[in-house]
Order: sequence, then C-alpha cells, then structure tokens
Amino acid sequence: MGTNEPIIANVSDTAVWVAYYRAMETERPDAHFHDPYAKMLAGERGAKMVRTIRGARRNAWAMVVRTCVFDEVILRLVKEKLVDTVINLAAGLDTRPHRMDLPASLSWIEVDLPAILTYKEEKLKGETPKCRLERVKLDLSNVSARRDLFSRLGASAKRALILSEGLLVYLTREQVTSLATDLRTHPAFQWWLIDFVSPRLLKMVQRSWKKQLDAGGASMQFAPIEGTDFYKALGWTTVEFHSTWQDAIRLKRTMPLAGFWQFLSHISPQKTREKYLRMSGNVLLERLP
Repeated sequence: MGTNEPIIANVSDTAVWVAYYRAMETERPDAHFHDPYAKMLAGERGAKMVRTIRGARRNAWAMVVRTCVFDEVILRLVKEKLVDTVINLAAGLDTRPHRMDLPASLSWIEVDLPAILTYKEEKLKGETPKCRLERVKLDLSNVSARRDLFSRLGASAKRALILSEGLLVYLTREQVTSLATDLRTHPAFQWWLIDFVSPRLLKMVQRSWKKQLDAGGASMQFAPIEGTDFYKALGWTTVEFHSTWQDAIRLKRTMPLAGFWQFLSHISPQKTREKYLRMSGNVLLERLP
C-alpha cells in the first residue's frame, strides 16, 4: 500500500476489512466461530485498515455479531427447510463453504467481481470446500448478466437461500429495488438473508467513515425509511428480524459503553426502546406467493 494510496481503494476492500474482524474473533479464547483462512485473506492490508481507520477496532463487535447470526440462520435453514442451494451475492472473502459444517450435497454459489474472487481463489488454492462450490465472476450491476445467472440458478435449484451480507447499504434505492425484483422472479429463490441499516445508524456511520469510503467509491447510502417494509411491496415479507443490539448482548460482543446505553434504553419510553432495537439487524425475508 503506497503512501498516497487511499486506505480503501474500492468497494472490494471492505471485504478485506471484514475478513480481519473474523481473524480477530478467531483468535479469541472464547471465539464464537473459527475462520482459519481469515487472517491470510485479510493480510497486512486488512490489519492496517483496522489500525488506521478511526473507530474501526471498537466497531468489530457488530461485524462479529452479523457473522454469527448469518451462520446460525444458514445452518438452521439448511437443516430445517432443506435448502439445497445458497447463492451468496457479493461474497467477497467469505469462507463459509470451507469453514462451516455443511452437507456435501449443498450447492453454494459465490458471486462477486472478478478481482476479489480471483484473489480468493489464489489464496485458497488446494483447500477443499465442505459442499459443492461454484464461483461466478460477475458485476451485479450488469443487469442483463445478472438476470441470465439468476435464470440458470433458478432453474436448477429447488429451495434456494440468497445471501447479501454487507451489500445493500452500498447500493442506491433503485438498485436494491431492481435486485429484489429480479430475485422475486424465480420461485426457487424462497429466502433472502440481508443485513439492515436504519437511516439513523447510517448517519452515525457516515460521520465516522464517509471520507474513507467515498474515496474508494464505496459510499454507504441505502437505509430505507420504511424499514424492512420496503421489501414487502417488492414481493418479500420479513419472517425474522434479529436485532444487532439484542444479539450482541446474547453473544457477549457488545459495543463500548454498552452498559450506559443499556441503562438509557431501560429508562426510555417503550416506543424509543423499540426504535433503538431496530436501528440495525439481520433480517430473513421470505418470497411472497
């Protein structure tokens, strides 16, 4: 990384950043998950991001909670709902097909930009995934190519789970609408697991990281004022909302000064407490008939 190179050069660098958070969790004696590949994938670039971006280290808790909840929901749906296909959109440096206990018959498709998937392929060369893994190098903003891919996958899957972890916040409202509509077209795409950011939280994050993210063309911008109801008009209903705050308490991965904020929550009116609980979360959507 040159001295004049921005700390975040493109949106794919956020995957390097998050990989380092997974490495941090993996090295804890009380780790909730073990990702033996995370530190290698993050490299020195990921470590430098966490060291130098203001507030990056103290915000690791939220990414760890997100990883844990996604892990839990994926495993449960594969077991209980007999999901046969997982389609990970903007997969980045995710290593779930390698690190999780998944059935060998499961089809897992990773979709992301060519550069980040090529980098991951090189780093994981020789490593055997637990399930059937396909990597598709594709820019999801290429609507025609995206629709062709969805048509192919929709024809081969019976019960598919879509993942978009850390993707939607970087898109425009129009882009999310288009993506949701394209996914809804295929009956086999039955569930969609997303992370949710409220407008209030987006403003807080932008105050800390807007300059670095904007410099790399990775602006955070999507936080629907309607909350998860945004997706209902597009053919998706919310079946589970996992509050990041509540899961952080459950997992003992709370934010700094969590006790103070928890005290404020307890003395606040019910409506205010509910608003804080839904500032961010991980949401399971189900395709409407």
